[in-house]
Amino acid sequence: MLKIYNTLTRSKREFVPLTPGEVKMYVCGMTVYDHCHLGHARVLVVFDSVVRWLQTLGYKVTYIRNITDIDDKIIRRASENREPFTALTARYIRAMEEDAAALNVISPSFEPRATECIDSMIVMIESLLNKGLAYVANNGDVFYDVHRFTDYGKLSGKSLDDLRAGERVEIDTNKRDPLDFVLWKAAKPDEPSWDSPWGKGRPGWHIECSAMSGHYLGEQFDIHGGGQDLQFPHHENEIAQSEGVHGHSHVNYWMHNGFVRVDNEKMSKSLGNFFTVREILARYQPEVVRFFIIRAHYRSPLNYSDAHLNDARNALERLYTTLKNHAPSPTDETSDADIDWKNDRYAQRFMAAMNDDFNTSEAVAVLFDLASEANRTGDSRCAGLLKALGGILGLLQQSPQHYLQHSVQHEEDGYSEATIETMIQQRLQARKEKNFAQADALRQQLAEAGIILEDGPQGTTWRRE
Repeated sequence: MLKIYNTLTRSKREFVPLTPGEVKMYVCGMTVYDHCHLGHARVLVVFDSVVRWLQTLGYKVTYIRNITDIDDKIIRRASENREPFTALTARYIRAMEEDAAALNVISPSFEPRATECIDSMIVMIESLLNKGLAYVANNGDVFYDVHRFTDYGKLSGKSLDDLRAGERVEIDTNKRDPLDFVLWKAAKPDEPSWDSPWGKGRPGWHIECSAMSGHYLGEQFDIHGGGQDLQFPHHENEIAQSEGVHGHSHVNYWMHNGFVRVDNEKMSKSLGNFFTVREILARYQPEVVRFFIIRAHYRSPLNYSDAHLNDARNALERLYTTLKNHAPSPTDETSDADIDWKNDRYAQRFMAAMNDDFNTSEAVAVLFDLASEANRTGDSRCAGLLKALGGILGLLQQSPQHYLQHSVQHEEDGYSEATIETMIQQRLQARKEKNFAQADALRQQLAEAGIILEDGPQGTTWRRE
């Protein structure tokens, strides 16, 4: 029985979808003015794992992940680059899609862009104005009046006074209260704008997600996800907007993944410890990065360091080595549909872990226990189950030989595949000529570069250490 920790209730409770057999889920996506960083990667991988497990349980999942393709940062960056904002966002959307694909993230059911949903946002703002929950300021901006929504602060668990005292709030003399937030921004010279009943302008950030989730999933849906940094004010404001319009709860389960830290410090450009996905993938295979993210429970902090990434790489290599040494025969191959969830003790433990608030950390521990069993007994059926359970997490689907030969993303040591194969052939020839000193020297040269040769009945294979 699946249980999910609901940020709103601060408790773990049984998951009961609004419609039996179906799940509607919305996750706040990227603001596309730059390359994705590690925090974005965590959101992508965490909620991809959630979708995969819901589908494994048999649910039909409608998964929406939006794209913010208009906001202050985008306009500022496009101006700095002297290019149309549409060219900027198109370039970074492509880059985001490439990063997601590299991390083996399944595409969402729909991925709406903010600029495609302006009409829905205007309709929602009009409704908030008609209900007295919003006002038009003297400068033409439209603001949400947080005083008029009695439940404001319920997601963060704070009163308006607490929020005023504890949060950094942008000062704007056009607001009635510092916590009021913008729904529509009046047009400024040379900025992109759209027509509205209040004149030309563009939407505020928060209204985007309320409008898009409502358009694709309806007035109420099952799961809303995002990073912990969005809990306040973004998700708090979404609640105020959506429930203000509809008059009832619009999300049953709020899920937030934990922060990313770098060497136990908050990741920040100002601290010089800010890493994009592409920078990380230049040094590590994408599957290593995915494994590193999944190995931690999604609500816990994720601490990035070279030591932790190297440990993840070595650990994943151990699993692939097991699959290589105990490759399941065609009869021992296990598909998702073939897993014996009721009787197999490893499958039962895996299911119990994932049903306990998507505890991928414990699920990964089951994979290592299965690998130990396969190594101890030589039972290829264990290896088959290892691959099948790994597949549910988006892992272990490469050819073991291919993975082990490419455990370093880029061959900085100068040893390409062609070079290694040439040296293997040179070693083979030296052995045929009984020049064992040269053969040993070639093996040692490769070993010093972290390339391990393994001689077997089928010939010599190699892997990167």
